Amino acid sequence: MSDNQNHEEIKEKDVLEATQTVIKKALDKLGFQDEVYELMKEPLRMMTVRIPVRMDDGSIEIFTGYRAQHNDAVGPTKGGVRFHPGVTEKEVRALSIWMSLKAGIMDLPYGGGKGGIVCDPRQMSFREIERLSRGYVRSISQIVGPTKDIPAPDVFTNSQIMAWMMDEYSRMKEFDSPGFITGKPLVLGGSHGRESATAKGVTICIREAAKKKGMTVEGSKVVIQGFGNAGSFLAKFLHDAGAKVVGISDVNGGLYDPEGLDIDYLLDRRDSFGTVTNLFNDVLSNKELIEQECDILVPAAIENQITEKNAHKINASIVVEAANGPTTMGATKILHERDILLVPDVLASAGGVTVSYFEWVQNNQGYYWEEEEVETKLEKKMTASFENVYRLASLRNVDMRLAAYMVGVRKMAEASRYRGWI
Repeated sequence: MSDNQNHEEIKEKDVLEATQTVIKKALDKLGFQDEVYELMKEPLRMMTVRIPVRMDDGSIEIFTGYRAQHNDAVGPTKGGVRFHPGVTEKEVRALSIWMSLKAGIMDLPYGGGKGGIVCDPRQMSFREIERLSRGYVRSISQIVGPTKDIPAPDVFTNSQIMAWMMDEYSRMKEFDSPGFITGKPLVLGGSHGRESATAKGVTICIREAAKKKGMTVEGSKVVIQGFGNAGSFLAKFLHDAGAKVVGISDVNGGLYDPEGLDIDYLLDRRDSFGTVTNLFNDVLSNKELIEQECDILVPAAIENQITEKNAHKINASIVVEAANGPTTMGATKILHERDILLVPDVLASAGGVTVSYFEWVQNNQGYYWEEEEVETKLEKKMTASFENVYRLASLRNVDMRLAAYMVGVRKMAEASRYRGWI
């Protein structure tokens, strides 16, 4: 698998351009013409909104929000809403494209969508966050809906925020609409397994990747960069499976112990924003943590953590991307040349959107599945999707990222062609 050798030099911080580059390579490999790339390189719709919110002190603060809808040739668009001070329009555009790819890889009847609000919920009160959430829904209400565009949780958003958004949308439409949004509490039409779905999908990919390397999860040393929703659930799942979690990190730094960390202790002391290292004195930087010795490295935090500057220092046999865009294209090439198996984000982290799809299906039919059924269906889809991507990578002599993009764009491109768009 050596097709990465012709990757172009890409600015490490420009996630959108990096994504577009791989999409172009994937479409070229599949034999699609240039107009298909022109259609897919940007979202079909991008909305920017300004949301006035009355703060607890009586002042009015104006927040900027975004909603991108990448491509709806296959079906309604689908994707999370993040609350973060670093949200940008360009980031939201890129993330909507990734959601299209995830839907294609998992064979879901969706295109990609994504939303975000520039804010810091860590500095806001409970009621301020509620008012912001409801204001965002009012601002985008004309372009979203259960058959148009279905939001979900993302960075610093959760089931409570989804509940507020669903309630606001239902009030506006004057009928209850649980299928408008996923990631809801169970009592409001949520699905079993949704909260841990991303981590469950990553765990399945780790198991399958380990098999390809002649390894087992049990006894493997794992470093997880990020201890938020995905990272914390993942640490628990891997610990329970017999892996030795030797490193974890949060925004403040990382903890590393080659003999294994006390995961139950860390989970018990983790706060709602995923921070725990502030309780310890001997803390590594995030940069230092991902270079520590392990069998499996899982970047589960933010973009651009493995770059051309540190890829040669990665000391793992397998890298599984639980975060969006943690490895740059240049770093992907280096890891591939070093025979490190990289499972890309658009495959590894697709468990979340898959169980969101299950939730949407249950909302539409009004019949809800037990947790065991959800897990069985997720296991089947994740395992099949991993095998499809791995088989294509081997067959076409390309890396796993390019193979995943090839799987992800094919259905969307063919649907666009049948509709007469291209």
